[in-house]
Amino acid sequence: MPALSPTMTQGAIAEWKVAPDRGCAVDNGDAAVVETRGVVSHGVVIRLPCSWVRASHAQRFALERRAILRRGGGIPSAPDDHDAGVVADDDEGAIAEWKVAPGAQVKAGDVIADIETDKATMALESMEDGWMAKILVEAGAQDVQVGEIICVMVEEQGDCEKFADFAPTAAAPAAPAAPAAPVAPVAPAAPAPAAAASPPRPTSGDRVFASPKARVMAKAAGIDIALVNGTGPNGRVVMSDVQNAIETGGGSVTGASGTGVTGDQNGFARFFPAFEDVNLTNIKKITAARLTESKQTVPHFYLSVDVRMDALSALRAQLNEGLQKAGGKISVNDFVVSASAKALLAVPEVNASWMGDKIRRYKKADVAVAVQTPQGLMVPVVRGACGLGLSGISGEVKALAGKAKEGKLAPADMIGGTFTISNLGMFGVKNFAAIVNPPQAAILAVGAARVEVVKKEDGTGYEEASVMNVTLSCDHRVIDGADGATWLGAFKGFMEDPVTM
Repeated sequence: MPALSPTMTQGAIAEWKVAPDRGCAVDNGDAAVVETRGVVSHGVVIRLPCSWVRASHAQRFALERRAILRRGGGIPSAPDDHDAGVVADDDEGAIAEWKVAPGAQVKAGDVIADIETDKATMALESMEDGWMAKILVEAGAQDVQVGEIICVMVEEQGDCEKFADFAPTAAAPAAPAAPAAPVAPVAPAAPAPAAAASPPRPTSGDRVFASPKARVMAKAAGIDIALVNGTGPNGRVVMSDVQNAIETGGGSVTGASGTGVTGDQNGFARFFPAFEDVNLTNIKKITAARLTESKQTVPHFYLSVDVRMDALSALRAQLNEGLQKAGGKISVNDFVVSASAKALLAVPEVNASWMGDKIRRYKKADVAVAVQTPQGLMVPVVRGACGLGLSGISGEVKALAGKAKEGKLAPADMIGGTFTISNLGMFGVKNFAAIVNPPQAAILAVGAARVEVVKKEDGTGYEEASVMNVTLSCDHRVIDGADGATWLGAFKGFMEDPVTM
């Protein structure tokens, strides 16, 4: 299973696009479906790579490592990475869907599967002609490890039958286990099985091997990661192991009071009305883990201000009247994106990231916009928003939102971003506070515009005005209160006098 983005840790096979006589497989990651590419060279591609490299101006990913089964040869180890752009953070994935069946012929460029990751939904394309000999990981499989063999591809159709009974073996990992057998010759036969089951569980003081997301998930659920049985390579604890511990009550699942928190644990379910358990999507799992980590590790503080919308509403109506014939339309959110980008340039202290031992300030503003989809929350990025006009921002936002709702976002559409906007105004929400999306240092929560009676600027009386509340959530490690207030002042100025944008 390849790592398809810097944050992907697991996934599921959505669909095989080719049959055993064909090309490659797909990997379904944490959140959306991503395009992967297999490689055929003088034989059979049998293992998805451990790493991906960014290519073509970061718009596409290609496999860096590959395993090729040559005629008469075995399964060679993957060559060393030789590209500085390798994304090696991910250790698990999930294939969403295979588009081809075993035995099908594949042409170079054919889509053979769909991939879901925490970043996007894309299509897996074969890079060369061939035949899918066998699919080893079925669609829908979860927590597929990076480097795991998921399919076999051959160059000649006649070679497909040679892999009818092929099954991957853990020969390499199993080898070290052989010497362990003589360790207990004196012990009775009964303790031997226990010794075999114990390696995944470290003794006191030993390091617990677990994926980063599994650790975050376990911490959020109150689970001792050391007590969770790992099913990954060499006993590594993965997210599915933690999920199983939550569902079964293993791993000492406790709430704040120390009592069980799962619905069925200790028979508490009988005290609740009839219910239905809804399985989490990959996007939901990763979103939950990241937001929990953010709230636990990022020192948030919040600043709110009311923005008068009268001038902006009048200008928007004027612009939309001129765009009506062309079918265009400028939204309030487009103004928010533009004003935010301009304010980020004016106050660079907010356009920054916490890097551990330093603060990184960006020269341009790439604004991420939260979009709700059936699969979960997606946050595509409007790159170079500070250099785009209202029409350009409107076109970018509409295109990205459409791709998000269709599950067609690419990793490049969501990786990065220096600032995020979350707008719930269309739902009538007056105000709210959003959670910072690391490594960004701030996120703006936008509420609905409302009519209020306010004092006139000249102080001669009162008048009705359209007012919108916005709340800036800040990472206090990066942004001081005065910096956040200065940014809000700049944002308010651009919104209340939109011709200055």
